[in-house]
Amino acid sequence: MALKVKLTKSFSGSSEDQIATIRSLGLKKFGDERLLQDTPAVRGMVNKVRHLVTSETVQGDAPKPSRRKPRKIRARDAARARNAQAAKA
Repeated sequence: MALKVKLTKSFSGSSEDQIATIRSLGLKKFGDERLLQDTPAVRGMVNKVRHLVTSETVQGDAPKPSRRKPRKIRARDAARARNAQAAKA
């Protein structure tokens, strides 16, 4: 099961903790929509800002969040790969 959350109202004028909750749900601007795992923690966050978002339960699983390496590490790995290719040639 997954939870589809959409930011349907502007969060300007909201309290800091509500804005932080919206950001932690992954919503950045008006109209943004996310597919999240249906967990008690996510349901609690949605409940906290229920006047700003709409949510519905959908079938299937939410995509797993992928972690990206920091830019510095990606650049280092790319440089090492280039050096390895140059050493082979």
